[in-house]
Amino acid sequence: MEEHIQRLVDKTWKKYQQTPASQRFLVAVSGIPGSGKTTLATLVACRLNQRHSDDSPGCALQSVAAFIPMDGYHLSRAQLSAMPDPATAHARRGAAFTFDDRAFLALVRKLREPLLPESKTIYAPSFDHATKDPVENNIPIPTTARIVILEGNYVALNKGLWKEAASLMDELWFVEVGLDVARRRLIQRHVKTGVTATVEEANKRVTENDLVNGEEIIQDRLEVQEVIKSAEDETWTPDALGA
Repeated sequence: MEEHIQRLVDKTWKKYQQTPASQRFLVAVSGIPGSGKTTLATLVACRLNQRHSDDSPGCALQSVAAFIPMDGYHLSRAQLSAMPDPATAHARRGAAFTFDDRAFLALVRKLREPLLPESKTIYAPSFDHATKDPVENNIPIPTTARIVILEGNYVALNKGLWKEAASLMDELWFVEVGLDVARRRLIQRHVKTGVTATVEEANKRVTENDLVNGEEIIQDRLEVQEVIKSAEDETWTPDALGA
């Protein structure tokens, strides 16, 4: 994994230095659920910030590079309950139709606006895993954040508003993973975060929802500039962040 990270950091840093001061450099990292895209995107942002400050210890996320997960664009549980088929909407939470693609596109458009002396901090939503709902305006993107790495299942999807948002990115990256590896990771995650109560329930959800979504992500993926193979080793975990 280390060689992947270093190469991507070097490449992004070089392109950032070639980007006019009035613009941001935008990277979108996609992959199926459980691919490790969040870990990759966070690590790259951390390393870019370390390079920018030279002596920053650990993982810094408040410098030249900002990391924005797509999780904050989940529709709320109340919004899912208001859909014509709420049972299906809740069961399929995580599918493309259970995200606010219009709000995500609006964020990307804001990030594409020129950086001027009067420009202000932009805010993105986060996701509260305790309440299982998004939190509005919870991730600041200051004007000093000239590199923005956005991460999510559908940021390179060749459909509707997702495609429009992807067209505004400077680069699209895709994290590739074996389905067996993704399944193991997702089962552990669902039980740990309380999405499901048991391993059996988690396995059912992975089969009937996560990997169904994964098939759409793979089949309807736009052309990307980077394909990174996710490794099944201890470096491809959140512990690798050093935070």
